[in-house]
Amino acid sequence: MKESSLFCQRFVEAIQNSGKSINAIERELGYPRNALHNYINGGEPSGRRLIELSSYFHLTPEYLLGKKSESKQDSVKNFFESLSNESKLKLCTTCHEWLINRKN
Repeated sequence: MKESSLFCQRFVEAIQNSGKSINAIERELGYPRNALHNYINGGEPSGRRLIELSSYFHLTPEYLLGKKSESKQDSVKNFFESLSNESKLKLCTTCHEWLINRKN
């Protein structure tokens, strides 16, 4: 599969996972109307726009371009699954404490 078609596939998937319309995403990013349709039709973004899109969708540019096979979310999941049960518990406890302290 070509990188551009892989980018298109991952870009469309990111849009679907966001639960938002293309027009809503364009508005939130401050892009002109229909600016993102070119990417759905096989075009590739500039470097600047690639960074903006990857940041918006919480994905790495490398993942969107097909240079990496897993997204940030997959990396985190794989990391967590590789931990021992004791380490998982410590991590969860730390996260829980952080969330509680953040509310205060």
